[in-house]
Amino acid sequence: MKNELAVSPSPSVEEIEMDLLLEGIYRQYGFDFRNYALSSLRRRIMNFARNERASTISALQDRILHDRSWLDRFLFALSVNVSAIFRDPAFYLAFRKEVVPMLRTYPFIRIWLAGVSMGEEVYSLAILLEEEGIYDRCRIYATDINEPVLKKAKEGIYPLELMQTYTSNYMKAGGLQSFSRYYTAAYDRAIFKASLRDNVVFAQHNLATDASFNEFHVILCRNVMIYFNRELQGHVHHLLYESLVMFGILGVGAKETLRFSPHEQAYDEIDKAAKLYRRVA
Repeated sequence: MKNELAVSPSPSVEEIEMDLLLEGIYRQYGFDFRNYALSSLRRRIMNFARNERASTISALQDRILHDRSWLDRFLFALSVNVSAIFRDPAFYLAFRKEVVPMLRTYPFIRIWLAGVSMGEEVYSLAILLEEEGIYDRCRIYATDINEPVLKKAKEGIYPLELMQTYTSNYMKAGGLQSFSRYYTAAYDRAIFKASLRDNVVFAQHNLATDASFNEFHVILCRNVMIYFNRELQGHVHHLLYESLVMFGILGVGAKETLRFSPHEQAYDEIDKAAKLYRRVA
């Protein structure tokens, strides 16, 4: 019987093109998508190629590396901009009950919202903190990799047709007022109160490549790491750990976990269902 060597299948041309595109974007612009989960990344790249009528990923690479406007469109396409005001109401209800009492003990509170997309989480938290009487001593740092998306977040304008759903979310999250007091209706748009942005700093930040930029009492990085591979998840967990003060609060997404992360043992669980943790080591 012949001894046969096991031969790994060669990468497809499409896989080679993807590797070259991601490497080129990293070297040209510093945006690192090389450790994103490949299945969802491939799907978004192929959708972008179809929408832009590019016949191959190599054709995309040529345009993106030579024209910054193409990169901006590409970043927007890669961002998963699906959220809602008070999305996962049970999380915000737990935050009110379990975290706010801890925050009341601080004279000044620094909060980092990582991966804010269109800003729904920013306004949700600002409303909650205002109702709890501590917004005036908070500074919220709202970051995302995507500058065009951040611009939308700063505007605080959302389709009016969504307000009924958002009102329901708000009430389930323990809302204390009439939700309509937080926005003005204008034609088919809802414009959120400018005062909700008074203590918010919007800034571009790349979780894959950028360092910590402050120490925070609260970090929420929810529904972001599900799009990263295990290596990048570990890197981001370490970044978040280094950015939290002792006894600081960390919140992750419903489908995310601290299990098997580099600092799993450094946290106590505050609320299992809400995925809220407190740094204790």
